[in-house]
Amino acid sequence: MKKRILLLLGIVSVFLLLAGCTEINKPINAESTGFWNEYIVYPLSWVIVKGAEILGGSFGLSLIVVTILIRLAILPLMIKQTRSSKAMQALQPEMKALREKYSSKDQKTQQKLQQETMALFQKHGVNPMAGCFPLIVQMPILIGFYHAISRTREIADHSFLWFDLGDKDPFYILPIIAGITTFIQQKLMMAGQEHNPQMAMMLWMMPIMIVIFAFNFPAALSLYWVVGNLFMIVQTYFIKGPDLRKVQESGKAGGAKK
Repeated sequence: MKKRILLLLGIVSVFLLLAGCTEINKPINAESTGFWNEYIVYPLSWVIVKGAEILGGSFGLSLIVVTILIRLAILPLMIKQTRSSKAMQALQPEMKALREKYSSKDQKTQQKLQQETMALFQKHGVNPMAGCFPLIVQMPILIGFYHAISRTREIADHSFLWFDLGDKDPFYILPIIAGITTFIQQKLMMAGQEHNPQMAMMLWMMPIMIVIFAFNFPAALSLYWVVGNLFMIVQTYFIKGPDLRKVQESGKAGGAKK
């Protein structure tokens, strides 16, 4: 779990570095050179602009449609993440037993705990890092959106609902919704694992980080994150529906006993 947190922080650091230091003031167009511009930023810019032309000139609607298309494209990876989460949830009793067996904090015992835990993962074919892969894939897309929006004037200058796509949300409504939907999505993914202190920390850390970023970046990125989260919430509910109902019922039963 510590590795997942460190990986998350590393990805965030790369996001901040690229967002702040990569030709952000240079307009993007078909003549832009470099792998990043040619294969990430310009294609996203082009798709958003063409989508707006089809949707009556609304860049906001175009962003929503493009976000859904991207989510559909990475859906197999997200399903794998959800299944990995279910597998991890199923292993919680055995992992708890291992932690109790090797409860001593000395280095030798902790190394033995790690070895036994990895052996447990291998036995059941579980990859504990699988949950990070979708985040790794999404970060370049998110950074690409940032550059496509900021470096394409017709997108950045366009208004949608109550905000300008290229500016911060003046009322901070989208950042707050982004944080709430991130929390809900994380809660569904981690159903049954909340008792784990490290998982509980992740449950709160991601939404807080998203809100902080959303406060400081264009509202279009918050729109992308909110739409993506809503997609994930629906997807997770349908994939983990029976398990979620079991967790809810066990929670109610536990509450009744108290």
